[in-house]
Amino acid sequence: MKLIAVGDNVVDCYLDKKVYFPGGNCVNVAVNAKRAGAEVIEYIGVFGNDDKALHIQDVLSKEEIEFKDARYAIGKTGQPQVAISEDGDRVFVGGPKDTVQHRFKINLLPTELEKMKEYDVCHISVYSSMESELKKVAAVTSVSYDFSNRVDLEYIRSIAGSLRFAFFSASDLSSLEIKELVQELKPFDIEVVGITRGDQPAMFVHKGQFYYQVLRPIKVVDTMGAGDSLIAGFLVSYLNGNSIEQAIQDGTISAEKTCQIEGGFGYPKELS
Repeated sequence: MKLIAVGDNVVDCYLDKKVYFPGGNCVNVAVNAKRAGAEVIEYIGVFGNDDKALHIQDVLSKEEIEFKDARYAIGKTGQPQVAISEDGDRVFVGGPKDTVQHRFKINLLPTELEKMKEYDVCHISVYSSMESELKKVAAVTSVSYDFSNRVDLEYIRSIAGSLRFAFFSASDLSSLEIKELVQELKPFDIEVVGITRGDQPAMFVHKGQFYYQVLRPIKVVDTMGAGDSLIAGFLVSYLNGNSIEQAIQDGTISAEKTCQIEGGFGYPKELS
């Protein structure tokens, strides 16, 4: 199984511990897909020229993620700030808005699109600013897209026709709102829709059938990146030919591993 991820890279800054971890949806999916057994993983994104970007690149090299087609720009790496809420959850509390991720977008070259034909799937996130490129990507390979918690229907309809896999974070939605979302997606014939629901089992819709994640009791250290790990493990398993049930189980195992370490996949560094 070969996966290419195109889009965001950031460092998650843990204010309470004064450390940061490499992350971003596309980087998290790339690293965790490799750990889940993908044969080849490549990442294309925009790197800043600060120490945080160098840390992300060093980590990708250690994890055997190729990034030779990445873009490089003068500017800051995205660095969302994370604090502890009153009930113990990690919550994002802001971060700079003048990062390279905000300043620049990726326009894929014809040679890059041609190369994507060799990959089973291209994973992109809502934070990647890749909407204008989706049709080009969908013409050469399958597209996996993480909407995160963006569920406004006008936006979804504008890109849903290019997607084979769609993932949502719906912890803030009621059961009725989730059902309405699934109903709205029906006309687009998306092969798999995955919806995480906070502390409730994730729900997957495959060819009109509903499937639910089976959660096991584990010691949770940190939930940062767990949803990204679920996506990564699921895609690797499903695109290796496993059943939808097995792919959900494998995705869950991937997410469990992430929940038992700090950060999206480890590699803390002191926050100065």
